[in-house]
Amino acid sequence: MTKKIKKILIANRGEIACRVMKTCRKMGIASVAVYSDADRKALHVRMADEAVHIGASPAAESYLVIDQIIAACKSSGADAVHPGYGFLSENPEFARRLKKEGITFIGPSPSSMEAMGLKDAAKKLMQKAGVPVTPGYHRKDQNTKLLKTKAGEIGYPVLIKAIAGGGGKGMRKVDAETDFYDALASCQREAKSSFGDERVLIEKYILSPRHIEVQVFGDTHGNVVHMFERDCSLQRRHQKVIEEAPAPGMTDAVRKAMTDAAIQAAKAVNYVGAGTVEFIVDGSGKLCKDGFWFMEMNTRLQVEHPVTEMITGLDLVELQIRVAQGEKLPKQNKIKLKGHALEARIYAEDPANDFMPSIGTVHTFDLYGWHNKDGGGVRIDSGVEDKDQISIFYDPMIAKLIGHGKTRKKAIINAIEAIIHSGLQGVTTNMGFLKRALEHKDFKAAKISTGFIPKYLNALIPKDLTNTPQAFALAAVKLSDANLFSHAGTSPYNMTPWDNSDGWKLNRPASLVWKFNKGGEIITARVQKISFTAWTVCIGGEYFHIERHVPEHKINIRDALGFLNAWGDNLRLDPIELYKDGETLKIHLYQPEAAEIADAGGNTLLAPMPGKIIAVNVKAGDSVTAGDKLIIMEAMKMEMSLEAPRDGVVAIVNYAEGALVSDGEVLLELEKDT
Repeated sequence: MTKKIKKILIANRGEIACRVMKTCRKMGIASVAVYSDADRKALHVRMADEAVHIGASPAAESYLVIDQIIAACKSSGADAVHPGYGFLSENPEFARRLKKEGITFIGPSPSSMEAMGLKDAAKKLMQKAGVPVTPGYHRKDQNTKLLKTKAGEIGYPVLIKAIAGGGGKGMRKVDAETDFYDALASCQREAKSSFGDERVLIEKYILSPRHIEVQVFGDTHGNVVHMFERDCSLQRRHQKVIEEAPAPGMTDAVRKAMTDAAIQAAKAVNYVGAGTVEFIVDGSGKLCKDGFWFMEMNTRLQVEHPVTEMITGLDLVELQIRVAQGEKLPKQNKIKLKGHALEARIYAEDPANDFMPSIGTVHTFDLYGWHNKDGGGVRIDSGVEDKDQISIFYDPMIAKLIGHGKTRKKAIINAIEAIIHSGLQGVTTNMGFLKRALEHKDFKAAKISTGFIPKYLNALIPKDLTNTPQAFALAAVKLSDANLFSHAGTSPYNMTPWDNSDGWKLNRPASLVWKFNKGGEIITARVQKISFTAWTVCIGGEYFHIERHVPEHKINIRDALGFLNAWGDNLRLDPIELYKDGETLKIHLYQPEAAEIADAGGNTLLAPMPGKIIAVNVKAGDSVTAGDKLIIMEAMKMEMSLEAPRDGVVAIVNYAEGALVSDGEVLLELEKDT
């Protein structure tokens, strides 16, 4: 018997909330957004039919508060909840509370979530059901000495994994016995922060591993089907970066063995709704039927679900809603695989700076999507638009770019073309990094494993072109052309030729002078406009000729940078941003005040971004050595260690554990050298 859902509250934010709303709109179902203080003006709030405020910016005070979500359901009249992924999506208590209130949970039963939610219990259940599992320690005793002993018995390298949660959080690879305790402590801290549970298990780390998962679906009529597999091997710190379907090198025989095992796993817990059974696969050679092992089951929709939608033509969110209404799933023989798709996750982060998250306002947001003659193309799923904010409180993913085509080669080409034709400024992104990964010869040849990114990291991280003369020349033209200031005295720089008589001569082209900061060195650029579309820039006696192609409204320069497109829109004084093929250069003006601060940099430890202090390892009077981990911060779901800039003695520690700090705050000072 079916029960028509009329209004769905999405207990999530960002991209997945927007994604669910699109399907709601298609099905004629009203949508309700929930939002925190930080998300008051977010895209998912603007897209929803109505929205309810649920608390302060930290997720623990808003999106993770069950009472607030239920209150929002009651006040809005929502008769169902879609949890998205993350937050409460795999919380059985949340599903129980909703059922008690007579609200439909669009997801599996609490018992199914509990059976698969704790990795140690899930592995025991899978062993009992005959599903192959990875060798490891999955017991309750969490004595640190015992855990280290078990790791030694299993044999290094090993993986320490939180028994709760997912998404790469609470997971550390340990290569040697001497690193075990540090990795364990870090893993436990992150697990407790992310899932409220610091317990771990230990597994053998499979050399040359691939991560292949099977999309499964169950309904209330006892049917369980699969929608084929996805390869999610390209990962960074156990976080997926590029996913694709079908898995390269997959054969019919191996696919049948793997999908049969996935369906067996789902049936073992009477699974209803969308779920993913994840396997670790021996990638040292060809895929084989006895070369994969169960890792975990995610009892929710996955971030990478669009690639499955692209190769099957199914709307997985629609299927979730229909199953929740009591409808039947399509028969297995009706689910067909067509073409190839891959998803690249676009993050606000700086690959050249250890993938440090980037916060701020998104400008010139123009992600490129189209469909071409062969039936392929690009799909963009995003929770961000131009002028939206990237906050410190949540995951820094901006969008998902999904390339599709008749073949894997065509899907890769489409994704690369989309990145090349996209524009995104205001925050640093990993788009250039993604492009290089997609272009890499081993990726194109499907020679992939979870070690792909670490192995080729230096080749994948874009070369830092920020301090090249060509970049300073482009920045100078961009500033001159923007003509931000038209009155003398509004800037410390010579913004027009009339403000500086030294830059102007009768019957000669007017010139502007700009000064930039190159690691403390002052770079002077003199700009002369020689026509409406052309400039000459002199830097240190070297001349650069720059032309604009008016129809495209872009500035181009033929030099070592190639054709570097520099948009003048939304120009901010500092830094100046230059963009090409997904890579953003940030050029800094010379500012005397900043130079003075930099001179003292060797004595201070600054917060690289806003966040929370989760550990302080020293106190005033302690001697430290350059590289010592002095303070550990958490920001945007990432833990980072801040190291001593030099040998010395701690003079003062300005913040204690638990403190919230802003970008650039002085966290610790060393005594000055005498």
